[in-house]
Amino acid sequence: MADRLTRIAIVSSDRCKPKKCRQECKKSCPVVKTGKLCIEVTPASKIAFISEELCIGCGICVKKCPFEAIQIINLPKDLDKDTTHRYGPNTFKLHRLPVPRPGQVLGLVGTNGIGKSTALKVLAGKLKPNLGRFNNPPDWQEILTYFRGSELQNYFTRILEDNLKAIIKPQYVDHIPKAVQGNVGQVLDQKDEREMKAELCNGLELNQVIDRNVGDLSGGELQRFAIAVVAIQNAEIYMFDEPSSYLDVKQRLKAAQVIRSLLRPNSYVIVVEHDLSVLDYLSDFICCLYGKPGAYGVVTLPFSVREGINIFLAGFVPTENLRFRDESLTFKVAETPQESAEEIQTYQRYKYPTMSKTQGNFKLKVIEGEFTDSQIIVMLGENGTGKTTFIRMLAGLLKPDTVEDSDVEMPEFNVSYKPQKISPKFPSTVRHLLHQKIRDSYMHPQFVSDVMKPLQIEQLMDQEVVNLSGGELQRVALCLCLGKPADIYLIDEPSAYLDSEQRIVASKVIKRFILHAKKTAFIVEHDFIMATYLADKVIVYEGRPSIDCTANAPQSLVSGMNLFLSHLDITFRRDPTNYRPRINKLDSTKDREQKAAGSYYYLDD
Repeated sequence: MADRLTRIAIVSSDRCKPKKCRQECKKSCPVVKTGKLCIEVTPASKIAFISEELCIGCGICVKKCPFEAIQIINLPKDLDKDTTHRYGPNTFKLHRLPVPRPGQVLGLVGTNGIGKSTALKVLAGKLKPNLGRFNNPPDWQEILTYFRGSELQNYFTRILEDNLKAIIKPQYVDHIPKAVQGNVGQVLDQKDEREMKAELCNGLELNQVIDRNVGDLSGGELQRFAIAVVAIQNAEIYMFDEPSSYLDVKQRLKAAQVIRSLLRPNSYVIVVEHDLSVLDYLSDFICCLYGKPGAYGVVTLPFSVREGINIFLAGFVPTENLRFRDESLTFKVAETPQESAEEIQTYQRYKYPTMSKTQGNFKLKVIEGEFTDSQIIVMLGENGTGKTTFIRMLAGLLKPDTVEDSDVEMPEFNVSYKPQKISPKFPSTVRHLLHQKIRDSYMHPQFVSDVMKPLQIEQLMDQEVVNLSGGELQRVALCLCLGKPADIYLIDEPSAYLDSEQRIVASKVIKRFILHAKKTAFIVEHDFIMATYLADKVIVYEGRPSIDCTANAPQSLVSGMNLFLSHLDITFRRDPTNYRPRINKLDSTKDREQKAAGSYYYLDD
C-alpha cells in the first residue's frame, strides 16, 4: 500500500516568506538529508513545496518554521479515496460532498474555513471537482463514474444534461452594493420570474425600503434583499450561505419560511447556517463538516435534523466512530449560581431611572430597572426597537430627553462598548492594536488564559488589522472590549460573523469573564441559543420598531423569554441530550400544547 497518502501538508501562502528566513524547514528535514526532495525551496519560489508522498510526518519542519507557516496533518486513514477537490499543492482539500435530495432542505453545519462554501460551489456546478488531481483534472465522464451508485451521480447528471440553473445567495452581503446598482424595486422587477414580488416584499419587510438605492441599505436590509433576489428567480437549485446574519429573531423565522417556500418536488434547497435554532427550524436533514479549518474538511453522511446538530455539538460522529472535537458543547441553564439570601447583600446593586429619548420620529421609553455585579442582561427585541440607543444612554454617549424619577440619578458608569458594526481602520498589526489599547490586560496571564486563548487571538497577532476576516475582527473586538477596565460591558451582537463553534466559545468567555471580574454586561444578541446561554436577566422591548418602543425592566430568563416569544408567536422546547433550545414547528401538537399552557419557553430541568 505504498500509494496510500495518510497525511497532508499545508503551507500557508500568506505566512511562508522564503526570502526572509534561512529555509529552516528544508535544512532540518530528515528526508532531505537522505537526498530526497521532500521539501523544495528555490530562490525563485514564492512559497515552499512539501511532497506529501515523501513526507514521513516527523513534524520537525512545523517546529522550525519561524513564521508558523506549515501544518502536517495525519488524516483518518479511509479518507484518501474520497478526495473531492483540492485547489493546488499544499492547500486545502475537501473530502466527500453533501448529498442534496429533491424536494427537501439540506442544512450544512461546521466551523469556518472547513469547506462549506467550496461544497456549495461544486454543487452549484460553478466549480468542477478535480478529485484531488489538480495537475490533470478529470473530465465530467470520469467524475460521474467516480460518483457512480450514489445520489450524487443522478444530481450531477441532471446538472449536465438538464442544464439546471443554480443561484447562490453569497455569504458576505455587504459586498452586494459593489455589484448591484439601482434601487431595490427596480432590481426585484428585473429579476422577477415567479410573479412573487409583492408577496416577498411583504414577507421580508422590504416595502419600507423599496425606493431606496441598494448602496444605502443597512446590513439587515441587504440580507433580506439578497434572499428576495434569490427567491424571486426560477431555478432548480437554491443555495443560501448564512441567511440569518444581521437579522433579528423575527426576521430569521420569516427568512426561514421564505426559504422553505421554494421547495418543489424536483428542486433542491441547500442552506449553510450558524444559528443552530434557525438551521433546526428550516432543514429536513443535515450534513456536518469537520476537519481542520484551512487544511481539510470532511462531509458526513446525511443525518436527521436533530441527530445532525447533536452530532456537531457532541463533536463525535457515531457512524464513523470518530471524535473531531475534544469537548462536547451543552447548554445546561443551571450553570448560573442561584442567589440565596446571604449572597444578595454582597452584590452591589445599581439603579437607572425611567427615561425617554426621541431621535427623529423614533421614541424610546426606558422603564426604570436595577442590576447587580456578576450579572449578564440580554436585550431581546426586533431591529429598530432602540436597543443600541439604550446601550448608548447607559454609556453616557447619549443624554436622555426626560428623566422621570428625579431622586434616582443617572449613575456615572465606567463603560466598555463593543459596537455592532466594526470598521478596521488601525494601520498596523493586531499585536500593536492590543498593545496600544489594552496593554495591562494583554500582558496579564489570567486575561490571556481566560479570554485570548479561547478566542484564538494568538494566531492573529502578526496579521494586519485591515486584512482580518469578519469573524477574526469580531474576536479581536471582543478581546478589546473585555480588556478595557470598566464597570459595565456593553456588547452589541457578539455572534455576528462567528461560526457555531466560536459562538459557543465566545459565550463561555463572556460569561466566565463577567462572573470572575464581578462586573455587569448588557448584551444585544439575536442568536437564540447564545442569548439563552448568556442571560441571567432579560430586558424585553415592546412596541412598533422604528416608531415608538418601550424597554421593560430586567426580568428573569423564563418570564422574559415567555413575553418575548409570545409577541413572535413561536414556542421553544429543549433538546433532552444537550438542552439546546429548539423551535417547535408552527401548529405542531407541542406548539399548540405550549401555547394553550402559556409556556412559550419551556425549561425542562
